[in-house]
Amino acid sequence: QVQLVESGGGLVQAGGSLRLSCAASGRTDSTFLMGWFRQAPGKEREFVAAITWNRRLGDTYYANSEKGRFTISKDNAQNTVYLQMNSLKPEDTAVYYCAARNSGGRYANPREYAYWGQGTQVTVSS
Repeated sequence: QVQLVESGGGLVQAGGSLRLSCAASGRTDSTFLMGWFRQAPGKEREFVAAITWNRRLGDTYYANSEKGRFTISKDNAQNTVYLQMNSLKPEDTAVYYCAARNSGGRYANPREYAYWGQGTQVTVSS
């Protein structure tokens, strides 16, 4: 089992920045990939970014709409994954979730992630 706790959400004006953190605990030695997803009201959960956990440098993956604005990173020693979000837009408003999986596959498919955090709200005002 892996437990995930997100933090860092909040209210920010358009054009601003936020850094989300996801603290992992439990059987993280079996974790292969960590991802960030988001879900806006009335919409499906969508992929934001992912990073391989068990490789020192970490391969990163991004949704096309977030490339260049969002950066995912990790600190294995602290068992933490980060999502730096810059140039935020009102359409980025959503609950952001951290997720973990123990195998490869379709990194953007939320159904393939076994572990989820409780989410953190990000609200971007215009």
